[in-house]
Amino acid sequence: MTDALPLLFFAVVIIFLLSGFPVAFTLGGVSVVFGLIVFGFDFFYLLPLRIWGTMTNYVLISVPMFIFMGLMFEKSGIAEELLETLALIFGKLRGGLAFAVLFVGAILGASTGIVGATVVTLGVLGLPVMIKRNCDVQASAGIIAASGTLGQIIPPSVILILLGSVLNLPIGDLFIAATGPGLFLVLLYFLYILSVTLLRPKIFPAMPAEALAEFSHAGKIKRIITSLFLPGLLVMAVLGSIFMGIASPTEAAAVGAMGATLLTLFKGRLTFQNLKYVSTKTVSVTSMVFLILIGASAFALVFRGLNGDRYLTELIMASELGPHIFLLLMMLLIFVAGFFIDFIEIVFILVPVIAPIALHYGFDMKYIAILIALNLQTSFLTPPFGFSLFYLKGVAPLGVSTMQIYKGAVPYVIMQLVCLLAVAVFPEISTWLLKILK
Repeated sequence: MTDALPLLFFAVVIIFLLSGFPVAFTLGGVSVVFGLIVFGFDFFYLLPLRIWGTMTNYVLISVPMFIFMGLMFEKSGIAEELLETLALIFGKLRGGLAFAVLFVGAILGASTGIVGATVVTLGVLGLPVMIKRNCDVQASAGIIAASGTLGQIIPPSVILILLGSVLNLPIGDLFIAATGPGLFLVLLYFLYILSVTLLRPKIFPAMPAEALAEFSHAGKIKRIITSLFLPGLLVMAVLGSIFMGIASPTEAAAVGAMGATLLTLFKGRLTFQNLKYVSTKTVSVTSMVFLILIGASAFALVFRGLNGDRYLTELIMASELGPHIFLLLMMLLIFVAGFFIDFIEIVFILVPVIAPIALHYGFDMKYIAILIALNLQTSFLTPPFGFSLFYLKGVAPLGVSTMQIYKGAVPYVIMQLVCLLAVAVFPEISTWLLKILK
């Protein structure tokens, strides 16, 4: 009966989650009930200490500041100007708009770390323009969804911060390790767009000559500096200070939040309404993350108190699964879970359960963290349940069907799987920059 308790506890949590109960209250509530039944009132002496340790975690302070930075970028109008400027810079090329969307997605990913915000921003700004310029709707939806989802792996990704906290890994090292796979994905997307435009020139036509002529006579250099150079400089300052060891992720996040605010002021968009929206949204998202984190702390305390991690390890070892089979099963579990629950919940529910087993098999946990982040990014983009596809459908113009978005995403899902497989087989893709900088 004792061996069955961890499985019963885990099953009850999953049943309540699938029933639609809020994640934070499910994790916390079920954990408190089981903790009280199994450990008695002593459980209430242990839980506050665990929660206090979480709330005083210095690294996690970076989460609200990176969220603030991303939301301020959204309200500053920088994303809109960035997309327009890059579209005109690439304007003479077929696929210019698609290239612009790709690079804006990468830059926004490096400035927000929030997939939903990036997909919505690109969907609102880019999709109507691409349709207006006679780009293929299906292909346009695909590149927007894929580019917006880059924020899941390109630093400073919120998921990497949370994974670092759960797995007790240096956040800066995870940011450096994620840079290689992130750039690899951007390169794959770039080569795909280039190939498609060569084979089917009409899929992403070049910008009209009159638009390019207007751009060349309308303060071209000033526009490039204000909409491209300054945001790029801020992103480089934030990530560069972390990579070079000059600042911790928390300190760099503070610089990013202040820099984004100053850029918004420079653009004349720092109004009371915008500041209120950004602050309120930051508090809302941060509260959600930390409530789930508190519930997850209670869950981990009870699960480990019931020796659930040891029980699962022994169970898997008894089944004589090889390390690579275990890794494959773990990736499949996380991939499927990503269809139904948010990445925050996966990080706090599933990762603490499978991490001790991965350690037992001798895997490098930085390698595991990067694979999980890439896996969840792929899950976010995969029809029919990908969250990024839902975000895009919510802001797409009338006439853009769900099936067009699904079909447009398929080539990028294949490229994501290629990237995931490449990193799994060749870990050097994520470790080469670490070796250089460390």
